[in-house]
Amino acid sequence: MFIGAVTTLVVIAAVLLAYSANKGLPFIPTFEMKVDTPNASRLVVGNEVREGGFRIGQVAKIDPVRTDGGGTAAQLTLKLDKSASPVPRDSTIRIRPRSALGLKYVELIRGKSDKELAEGEVITADNSNVVPPELDDFFAIFDDKTRQNVERVLDYFGTALAGRGRSLNQTLAATPKLFGDLPPVMRNLAAPNTQLPRMIKELEDASRIAAPLSDTLAKGFTGMADTFAALSIDDGQPLRDTIERSPGTLAEGIFSLPLTRPFLTRLAEISPALRASAAELRVSLPAVNRALAAGIPVLKRTPPFNRKLEKTLAALRDLAKSPTTDITLRGLTITTHTLNPTLQYIAPHQTVCDYFNYWWTNLADHLAEEDATGTSQRIQAKFAPLAQKNSMGSIGAAGPANGGAVDPITHALMGDAAAYHGQDYPHAIDSSGNADCESGQRGYPTRLAQGFPEGLNIATDSRTPGDQGPTYKGRAKVPKGETFSAEPAGISPPAVVVNP
Repeated sequence: MFIGAVTTLVVIAAVLLAYSANKGLPFIPTFEMKVDTPNASRLVVGNEVREGGFRIGQVAKIDPVRTDGGGTAAQLTLKLDKSASPVPRDSTIRIRPRSALGLKYVELIRGKSDKELAEGEVITADNSNVVPPELDDFFAIFDDKTRQNVERVLDYFGTALAGRGRSLNQTLAATPKLFGDLPPVMRNLAAPNTQLPRMIKELEDASRIAAPLSDTLAKGFTGMADTFAALSIDDGQPLRDTIERSPGTLAEGIFSLPLTRPFLTRLAEISPALRASAAELRVSLPAVNRALAAGIPVLKRTPPFNRKLEKTLAALRDLAKSPTTDITLRGLTITTHTLNPTLQYIAPHQTVCDYFNYWWTNLADHLAEEDATGTSQRIQAKFAPLAQKNSMGSIGAAGPANGGAVDPITHALMGDAAAYHGQDYPHAIDSSGNADCESGQRGYPTRLAQGFPEGLNIATDSRTPGDQGPTYKGRAKVPKGETFSAEPAGISPPAVVVNP
């Protein structure tokens, strides 16, 4: 009975020891350290800690902790055999797969620092120390949608490959020749004169320069997708024609592009000078865009206008070819030279003195005498005084009318009307363009006749001294911008422009 009790006690102790083995054997001294890792997925308590492939401890605890950035990480509590300590401070931890079934272990990579980790001290493992994706994670990417797309792609490529069987046969037949020609090409590329490293460096610079334009390039690819979508709607014949003609186009490009090198070299030389213009263009583009926006609808209306203009220009061409055109133009030139001074003299009589309107007013009054059939002219006949010597009614007069002194009886009956008044070309303005409306502004001057005997009461001089001013509805000066001449052509100086 005693032996049975001892046996039962030993079995119970063995079971307890086996149950506690996952947390370390009791009564065995250990070294504890902690590891903060961003991901402890599929790592469980009891997983081994190894160094160089040998077990040196196990994972005793896994706890969630808050990182400094506000995120969540996992903290591993490792219990190492005492023989594995001390642990250098620059040691690192890596979580590695133990098998393809998902079992993990923690690998300790011992550092070389002279400083040691203290008992319970925490070290940090980044994402590079976390186990790579598992096999089931890899297979998890092949969901239903992905499998359908892969099947569709394989179908497309399989069909394309089957449809290019002849081309593949030709490619395989040409491959030996390709490999025969390839060594000299490779030697040429490897030669120092080829400067292949420089080309790769320039490509790197080009990529670096194009990096800020990634959004624009992405939009370009989006536009290309729209273009290819539009091409796919078509029956494909235009695209086939384009592909068929591409070799000839490329051959022409191989011939033509080297000829552009001098132009490109010159362009590279003037590019620095264009930087200021390019900067100014950025400022001017909004105005240019507005001008283009305004010009587009105008240009749309240009073709019908040009068609009408074509007919007009054709008629103008026919007119220019006509033999009478030159004669007409010469006559028009002469008429203009003749008419211009006349208009310069006549115009102020209307623009300043308003004589044309006055004439029509007086004409209306002249034809306003009512009679049995309507109206008739108002006429008052005035006869020359018979007693006046050399009067207008005299036959065989020996001198001008009113020659000598006017007798008191005639002067009392006729007054100054008995004198002869014939002032030709009355003034409308003076030489400075000021109003001098002489006609209709006064009665008859008793005498205004230079070179005639003093006794004659006549007015024959064209000009009355001084400016008579404007008429009642006239202006004080020639209008702004009007050319004028105070005297008829041949008498006056050249025309003057007022306030040009």
